[in-house]
Amino acid sequence: MKIITCCSSTNEQGHDFKALIFEFMPNGSLNRWLHIESEMPTLDNTLSLAQRLDIVVDIMDALDYLHNHCQPPIIHCDLKPSNILLVEDMSARVGDFGIARVISESEKYGEASSITTFGDVYSLGILLLEIFTGRSPTDDMFRGSMDLHKFSEDALPDKIWEIADTTMWLHTGTHDSNTRNIIEKYLVHVIALGVSCSRKQPRERTLIQDAVNEMHAIRDSYLKFARPLVVEYGAGTILQ
Repeated sequence: MKIITCCSSTNEQGHDFKALIFEFMPNGSLNRWLHIESEMPTLDNTLSLAQRLDIVVDIMDALDYLHNHCQPPIIHCDLKPSNILLVEDMSARVGDFGIARVISESEKYGEASSITTFGDVYSLGILLLEIFTGRSPTDDMFRGSMDLHKFSEDALPDKIWEIADTTMWLHTGTHDSNTRNIIEKYLVHVIALGVSCSRKQPRERTLIQDAVNEMHAIRDSYLKFARPLVVEYGAGTILQ
């Protein structure tokens, strides 16, 4: 997120008022789209598979930029749905750099500091799993050794439909067996990438630049497959 300007003034009570002014994000945070609290799931308050893929690509591009194309590199340290904001066209912006860490190039993949880019990659992996399963890592179902990582890993490759967020299917028909099989393959690749990024040992996690390339390939391939699909929904049609 870019800072538009800043404000340093006094409020109506005469107290100091200081603020950073960011671009307005009309669609709020990603969290409200993944975890609907009071509304029934509809086309207007849920995300399609294509939208989720686009959002993940945006997040990964941002993280790759912070880690590998900023000088000095920056570790976000707090990557989660509430810190991902959505603009009018539903593209994603990474925000809230309140606890971000600026590191020297020598620290980038070093062991000297407990805060490294591997921590962001872990958070990215968990975020990716949350986006496609619709399950929060703090869900009550996760107790003891069962967490979102293991829950997702255990579903690979034959139980993906059991863990995938069902609200995606409001946007995409899956009744045709061929369509269902193809979508299943994409979901397997995405969940496997999330699992790979969130492995317990930092050195076993996929590097962000490799994750970015893989995610772009998955998203672009899915869009080519999905573009011709016209899904009948009530009196209208949905073109994915």
